[in-house]
Amino acid sequence: MMEQEHLIDLKDISKDFDGTTVLNHIDLYVRKKEFITLLGPSGCGKTTTLRIIGGFEYPTTGTVYFEGKDITSLPPYKRRVNTVFQKYALFPHLNVQDNIAFGLKIAKTPRDEIKKRVDRMLDLVNLSGYGKRKVDQLSGGQQQRIAIARALVNEPEILLLDEPLGALDLKLRKEMQLELKSMQQRLGITFIYVTHDQEEALTMSDTVAVMNDGKILQIGDPKRIYDEPANAFVADFIGESNILRGTMVHDELVHFSGNNFPCVDAGFGESAPVDVVIRPEDIMIVGEDIGQISGVIKSVLFKGVHYEMMVDCGETTFKVHSTIMQPQGSRVGLSIVPYNIHIMKPMAEEAPAND
Repeated sequence: MMEQEHLIDLKDISKDFDGTTVLNHIDLYVRKKEFITLLGPSGCGKTTTLRIIGGFEYPTTGTVYFEGKDITSLPPYKRRVNTVFQKYALFPHLNVQDNIAFGLKIAKTPRDEIKKRVDRMLDLVNLSGYGKRKVDQLSGGQQQRIAIARALVNEPEILLLDEPLGALDLKLRKEMQLELKSMQQRLGITFIYVTHDQEEALTMSDTVAVMNDGKILQIGDPKRIYDEPANAFVADFIGESNILRGTMVHDELVHFSGNNFPCVDAGFGESAPVDVVIRPEDIMIVGEDIGQISGVIKSVLFKGVHYEMMVDCGETTFKVHSTIMQPQGSRVGLSIVPYNIHIMKPMAEEAPAND
């Protein structure tokens, strides 16, 4: 992408709190009209990154650029950015329309203009006719929409969303995922979204940045992140995976679970230790006599759209997802095509932080 399409650029950003490094020299750019999600476990640095973009925190080192201009020390109210938090922070003493209009009144916007923009926002979030209601008369999903309307009414260039769906029940959360994505596409505003929910990130985003331990481990579109994880942490965090220790025999041949398997990866050297990642849906259950390896089905769980089976192959137990159930105790063969075997360099020995 060309540099002038960048809306936000974070260059060599670090952040320390009381001697603890929360962000460790990250670089990130956000394009105009993009829906980008910062995804990772609790404590990985994603919310701190969002707060630095919003101006609520200042980096210990590094520079924040907006359309090429240094805004690192600019306070939040001078940035063309608005934020929606998980706790919606609506004003309980104001009705819906006054909540939405709050920022416009502070800016001394003419009354007719305020009414026009508030009505447009209520229509946008599918709450026309709710203007006179008190916020405590609204459901969680409706309150969330009002918080979004209040943020959008000021026509920011960027909307920051910090786990805004976290307080909603599962069904409503899924509805709001689609609603938010649709809203972003209609408005053409850049959304920077923070979540620890992998499905949410994959469903909504144009771009996903996977974070852990204050670093960005991989950036890409959701399909690439899922299909080609950069390392075992990303593979394990994005969806379910079988992650195995293996040895690269030579280009396009890897050894794991006591067998050699053809693969499509090269450039790891010969007899090199590697991590092998295989998605459960990419393993085919076949006859015991025709599989690359064979084993015994130890457990079967029905998961709604597929069965999850644990297959004990001696050296390794594989998790397999299939729409066809094999009974517990039966002997089966497993077949894995070369394209579905993902090879990566082993992760560092220290365990990733989880809090």
